[in-house]
Amino acid sequence: MSVVHQLSPGWLLDHLSFINKSNYQLHQHCEPCCIGQEAPAHRDSESSSALGAPDNVRGGSCETCRRKYVFRPELFDVTEPYITSAADKGCKQDGEKEGLVSGDKGGSTPLVQKKRKRCAAFNQGELDAMEYHAQIRGLILDGSSQLIQDGLKSGFLRPLSEQPSKRAGRSSLPREACSLSELCEMAKHLPSGRDVEPQALQLRGDDMSVREQDLFSRVVENSSSLTKMITLMGQKYLLPPKSAFLLSDVSCIHPLLACGKTYDVIVIDPPWQNKSVKRSSRYNYLSPLQIKQLPVPKLAAPNCLVITWVTNKQKNLRFVKEELYPSWSVEILAEWHWVKITSSGEFVFPLDSPHKKPYEVLILGRVREKTVVPLRATAVKALPVPGHKVLVSVPCVLHSHKPPLAEVLKDYLEPNGECLELFARNLQPGWTSWGNEVLKFQHVDYFLAPESGV
Repeated sequence: MSVVHQLSPGWLLDHLSFINKSNYQLHQHCEPCCIGQEAPAHRDSESSSALGAPDNVRGGSCETCRRKYVFRPELFDVTEPYITSAADKGCKQDGEKEGLVSGDKGGSTPLVQKKRKRCAAFNQGELDAMEYHAQIRGLILDGSSQLIQDGLKSGFLRPLSEQPSKRAGRSSLPREACSLSELCEMAKHLPSGRDVEPQALQLRGDDMSVREQDLFSRVVENSSSLTKMITLMGQKYLLPPKSAFLLSDVSCIHPLLACGKTYDVIVIDPPWQNKSVKRSSRYNYLSPLQIKQLPVPKLAAPNCLVITWVTNKQKNLRFVKEELYPSWSVEILAEWHWVKITSSGEFVFPLDSPHKKPYEVLILGRVREKTVVPLRATAVKALPVPGHKVLVSVPCVLHSHKPPLAEVLKDYLEPNGECLELFARNLQPGWTSWGNEVLKFQHVDYFLAPESGV
């Protein structure tokens, strides 16, 4: 379970636990089984059972030949704040001159920051940000404090003095040897996928190389109850059970529409434009107009719950509330906040820092129905979405690896709803994911495979 504690203000989440409960078990191509019979070729569970495979090899392989993968725990090893507040450093006069920031591999390294020279009054954007922070500060502080206290009492969070010393070294991680976004650009020069039948590509087998044309032109599904591994341009990616994805950018989103499926919840994490992104060639971004042109109305089922991740920039918040949602006929229901903490329960940034805030915003709304459409038949009715909640968790050190929402949303959705994430960088069981980096955090190098197996 990703929900460690649930209180009236919100949830304390364990992101790592959510990933590892996704049943990342992979069939291994094994030697003949120990019972002296020749091991059958690895097949899906249905075909193996039908052919009369021995009990210990049904399901495609013997249980001892299944390999379980776990996400690297050091990627959630955030023990100290990225920036320490002035009070904590014992320097009340100028706490912004020195601090701690996250290193490339999750550790904390000293940093001397230049004191900001202010030659003019606050601009309007800064004034708006200060006003917004003042409005929501109490809700965030009170709600997160309650959840953190429960986390400390249960032992899920531990004071820094009680935590084990940091590991001496860290394993290497993928260095973008296979840039997914660049592959999506290359795909534009491949034969058009519009002539391909819209049916999703069902993965068969265990370890396979997939044609790039198939990935870019069709939704790919792993309907198995076990993990699949695909090889793309020499790189291996793990696909969790019951997951589906489309690897493409906004210019090639038509295969997602061609499937004819609509969704009961759509989570969107747009690549918002900002100054640092504009200066960097590493990240793509979309303009407000491009975000507004996303085909959300075509993908949304009646009464669809739409959730958008928004930066703390007031310009983006106003755009979502005043332009984006109205253009999609989405009625705003709530404004939630994700609060990022260390494993000892401290904010990763000082709550009142004028630069970086330890929280991000989620805007929740529902598609307004123009006509009365019967909802899916169910005996369980979804609860109304509360106006404010906090999601508190230790963040992943990987950039923009958002916490899971599946378990916190289940009370506000009807059972067995279809779920979609746009601009995703990882996959989730039971969800369809789309983006030009949709497999990024599924790279096998982000996982460990303990020798003990299952």
